[in-house]
Amino acid sequence: MPMDANCTLVIMAKAPRPGAVKTRLASSMPDEQIAGLYRCLLEDTLALAQSLDGVEAAIMCPPADVEELARIAGARVRVLAQTGKGLAAALGEVFGTLTPAGERRVIAFNSDSPHLPAPALLAAFETLSASDLVIGPTDDGGYYLVGAARSHPDLFSADSMGTGSALDALLARARRLALSVRFTQAFYDIDVPADLNRLADDLRFAPERAPRTANWLAARQDA
Repeated sequence: MPMDANCTLVIMAKAPRPGAVKTRLASSMPDEQIAGLYRCLLEDTLALAQSLDGVEAAIMCPPADVEELARIAGARVRVLAQTGKGLAAALGEVFGTLTPAGERRVIAFNSDSPHLPAPALLAAFETLSASDLVIGPTDDGGYYLVGAARSHPDLFSADSMGTGSALDALLARARRLALSVRFTQAFYDIDVPADLNRLADDLRFAPERAPRTANWLAARQDA
């Protein structure tokens, strides 16, 4: 199901530096290993984004990470530096920057769910033709994607990001703004060791869904 030329998938990312990414995994492995895992997750996410016909791929990241992420992503992917601090500000900038006058459908996607089936992303873009927002919920009360065709100021709040109430907070704000919401399939991202174990089990049977990450996990298991 190829999209038109007015769709952009924006990966919310950081440079894969030790101590700066996936810090909730620190109880199960050293920071250097976490950074290596995150790079694999990010590269597989970029490959997923670039596999979508008719969808532009981009990255939103902190300013200090632009140069490194541009090297990782390559020339075909735009890398945008956020001006505000934190994920809520970055999400607001994604839609404020990329949805002029409702002419573009934009989805902000996390950098650690590269095993998501591509049809789920395409279906999320399609949903935006009939809804103000599309949300991909996670099992832990958050969301792995959010999409819109217009900017909605005050939709994102820093006080709920990264918590088990992030989805509820987003839905409450959407109701206050009188926005229609539809959901794409529920999924999971990689935050804690149990998520990583689940991912390892899934990729053991279908490594093609995230090959770099699958290889990393297999090597770790064999070590």
